[in-house]
Amino acid sequence: MARSVFRFLSRQSDALVLEDETHLLRLPRFSDYRQWYQLRSESRRFLEPWEPSWRSDELTESSFRARVVRNEQEFASSQALPLFLFLKSEQCLLGGLTIGYIRRGAAQCCMIGYWMGERHAGQGHMLAALKLSVPYIFTGLQLHRIEAACIPENTRSIRLLEKAGFQREGYLRQYLKINGEWRDHVMYSLLAGDRSQSRVPAASGQGARDPQTTGN
Repeated sequence: MARSVFRFLSRQSDALVLEDETHLLRLPRFSDYRQWYQLRSESRRFLEPWEPSWRSDELTESSFRARVVRNEQEFASSQALPLFLFLKSEQCLLGGLTIGYIRRGAAQCCMIGYWMGERHAGQGHMLAALKLSVPYIFTGLQLHRIEAACIPENTRSIRLLEKAGFQREGYLRQYLKINGEWRDHVMYSLLAGDRSQSRVPAASGQGARDPQTTGN
């Protein structure tokens, strides 16, 4: 079973780290730009069918720096937690996972989204990221429900969610504008009470302050 550790440092950008022996999730930093640019550039054709249309300045350093500042502001104001996924031993950027659209009150729910660099896809890295983030969502954020929506043709994402214990709930017509088109999506969910049936193990380690996050 993977060991998960919640680590908290003094700087805002290092406020939350989720890690096991192999993988690490943390907030993006300015210094990640070169790796991020390389991975996103080489994976563009792989990623574009499943993402909102890329802007003309999508890959520029100024756009990335603005994104990092926005991410930190969203985290500090309890609006978002967009994380980068690294191979721990090499500090190699693999992709990203966002915990988003937190609803408190009666809902106690969030939405997750993720992306993976093409050369790292299909190797179990995103499943490892879910094994780190799901226990944090249920235990650290104390939420009841996690939602994830994916395009029906995205069989790789569907297999990932089902392997992580998510259950299919419904079909959403023209739910999101992806790559310039309004696309139907399939909704999946995982409940806190499902964890005993889920293949995602509960986390161990210290508790975390609750950023009440929303994704981008």
